[in-house]
Amino acid sequence: MAFVTANWNPLGEAFYRKIELYEMGWNLKDGLRECLVAAAPYGGPIALLKEPQRRSPSVRPQLEIYSSSGVAMASFPWKSGVVKQLGWTVCDDLLCIQEDGTVLIYDLFGNFKRHFSMGNEVGQSQVVEAKVFHSPYGTGVAIVTGASRFTLATNIDDLKLRRLPEVPGLQGAPTCWAVLTQDRQSKVLVATGADLFILDYTACTAVSPPGLSPQATSIVHMCVSFSYKYLALFTDSGHLWMGTANLKEKLSEVETKVRNPPKQMAWCRRPKSQQPSVVIMWDGHILVAGECKNTISYHLEGVSILVPELDGVRIINGTHHELLQEVPASCEEIFKIASMAPGALLLEAHKEYEKESQKADEYLREIKEQNLLGEAVKQCVEAAGHELEAETQKTLLRAASFGKCFLSNFPPEPFVSMCRDLRVLNAVRDYTVGIPLTHTQFKQMTVQVLIDRLVYRKLYPLAIEICRYLKTPEYQGVSRVLKHWACCKVQQKEEADEVIARAISLKLGEAAGISYSEIATKAYECGRTELAIKLLEFEPRSGEQVPLLLKMKRSQLALSKAIESGDTDLVYTVVTYLKNEMNRGDFFMTLRNQPVALSLYRQFCKHQEQDTLKDLFNQDDDHQELGNFYVKASYKEKRLEAQIGHLQSAVDEYNKAKNEFAAKATEEEMRLLRFQKKLEEEKGESLVGFSLHDTIRTLLAVGLHKHAEQLYKDFRVPDKRYWWLKLTALAEKEDWEEIEKFAKSKKSPIGYLPFVEICVKHHNKYEAKKYVSRVTPEQKVKAHLAVGDLEGAADAAIERRNDGEISTVLSRCSPSTDRALVERLNRAKATAAKK
Repeated sequence: MAFVTANWNPLGEAFYRKIELYEMGWNLKDGLRECLVAAAPYGGPIALLKEPQRRSPSVRPQLEIYSSSGVAMASFPWKSGVVKQLGWTVCDDLLCIQEDGTVLIYDLFGNFKRHFSMGNEVGQSQVVEAKVFHSPYGTGVAIVTGASRFTLATNIDDLKLRRLPEVPGLQGAPTCWAVLTQDRQSKVLVATGADLFILDYTACTAVSPPGLSPQATSIVHMCVSFSYKYLALFTDSGHLWMGTANLKEKLSEVETKVRNPPKQMAWCRRPKSQQPSVVIMWDGHILVAGECKNTISYHLEGVSILVPELDGVRIINGTHHELLQEVPASCEEIFKIASMAPGALLLEAHKEYEKESQKADEYLREIKEQNLLGEAVKQCVEAAGHELEAETQKTLLRAASFGKCFLSNFPPEPFVSMCRDLRVLNAVRDYTVGIPLTHTQFKQMTVQVLIDRLVYRKLYPLAIEICRYLKTPEYQGVSRVLKHWACCKVQQKEEADEVIARAISLKLGEAAGISYSEIATKAYECGRTELAIKLLEFEPRSGEQVPLLLKMKRSQLALSKAIESGDTDLVYTVVTYLKNEMNRGDFFMTLRNQPVALSLYRQFCKHQEQDTLKDLFNQDDDHQELGNFYVKASYKEKRLEAQIGHLQSAVDEYNKAKNEFAAKATEEEMRLLRFQKKLEEEKGESLVGFSLHDTIRTLLAVGLHKHAEQLYKDFRVPDKRYWWLKLTALAEKEDWEEIEKFAKSKKSPIGYLPFVEICVKHHNKYEAKKYVSRVTPEQKVKAHLAVGDLEGAADAAIERRNDGEISTVLSRCSPSTDRALVERLNRAKATAAKK
């Protein structure tokens, strides 16, 4: 495998390699000359704006978007203002920053999405330079104007513009500047000559890099690492200073012996690497500088750009796309010439095994003796992840698989996981897809984001295959991809609504987690209302259908769907919406055709809107309910005239409804109210609002017997009820004389036992005894027992020869004191039993 190391170059303790990713598919006449270029990180797309300074309306600049392999994705003439900078968001949207401070946002396929401004004051002084940067808070934009003022937007999706403080003595654009993310805040590092300043939201602070060469009189270029942890400064003396971004620690300084300011610089530090390294580019060549005095030099053909990555630097020119990176430790250990690392020995053992040579056993024995076979397998698996050539990956994985056979406790997960990852990575690195991710970038990015990237590129079949291959949960994987596909499908104007709806239904089927309402919303936003309605038919959740139907002004359909759902809250939502949107008459007519909605709305009106309820009943000529409405309304009135008025209206409505009983009952209520009012005025007793029963009882209690008698006759109160009422009222007053008169006035319709019982209840047995003789024979025993007359009760029971009554009296007798009575009763009982 000597060819693996053919492109390795040593620098200090490490090696660097430049790997060709693609021969570019684009056919650019002049390469990248006179182009504004922006390439997204993580193998993202490339945007070119050809001849950006051209302002002639007849010949406009051309904006082109390509994949990383040079496959065209979009192309259109630029008809807006002069563009100063291009950049990509974290979601692969293209930002075009114009000199007037307007930022236009396009998607991958050149479709305009939105725009925003970097501030009104920018229009006069204009943007001199701009940078697009990524922070933990999203994609940011920083600009410097002709007035030497910096403006910062940390997150374009939550736009908050910050105008940074002035830099002392700065006129025009600074020599160089960069954006840092420190202490959870974005800051700008500015160089003017030999002076360095850090600008945050509140202050401009002068700083000095520790150990900067004294020969330097000006800092002419700077760059920040991908992680914002490290900073590199290039001086006019040709020195490259490398240190931490907080300017507290110097890592290295290298004299490049080139004094021209570089075109571009980028950090090339691999995660966990011990060596700081920076790639510096001039016209025609690049240098890699690290800790030692030596550098690595590469020749470049034509105009190139550097694209910083997490674990290296991509170099793009008119014909090729390459990756320059520090060789990963595991690859170095295995492939370094004369390496005795366990991974290298295992690779050799496998080679010999394939040749059927006994040397395989010797290499294996050597690894086993050092107890490093597990380490060897791990190294081979790890190195396979860092290699881009499929054949090299296979060779390393076969060696790892061979080594695993001799281990009893090696966990299979890392090996299986790496095989899966590489299969996915090889698929997306393919020229037709053009996403040249390294394994390190893939792990940082996550599968979820990679699927999103594929979906944004409309590579749906590949995204679905990857989801299925990696067994991603359906709602996170296949369903999400299908939903995005469907949202894209509804925008195809050339196809009929019916065809699109059927295609979406067949493709999505019963896929978990699919919300047809979201797809329908997209169709509606594209102006395809009928298609949106067809798609909503597939949505099983009414709660999801209804809001969109209302938005589309399909209120009748929304109401029907809400009723079908059985969700009363949803019905109320629709009804409230209709009430606010329609005129009153149309609203009532709509409800009239929907009995369920009408019933629910009536319920609501009973508690919240009484007047609306009345209008509803009027609309339906529902005289019965109108009568009920007026009766209820009368209870809320405090003035008698108003109460009577409502009740009269109720009588009229009941008559129209041909409900004689209700009409008569209401008339009697009016009569009672007038009687109560009259009594209140004459006697001062508060009676208005009392029921007939309570009115009579109150009159009797206060001694107004004649008035009570009048009510009894006028309202035809049943005799039994009136006698009970009068008896109870008199007993409560303990008016025994009046009770006696009342008992003698005429024959009691309730009998005389109640007289006995009520007297006993009020602890007056003397009065109770007066009525015992008038009690009917069958109630005599009960009456005698009520007043405590056991002898009388015994006589009555014996006389009636009633076994049950005799037993009752016996149960009340005491065997010791009432012995003679008990014997008498027992004899009577025995006699009754014989008969």
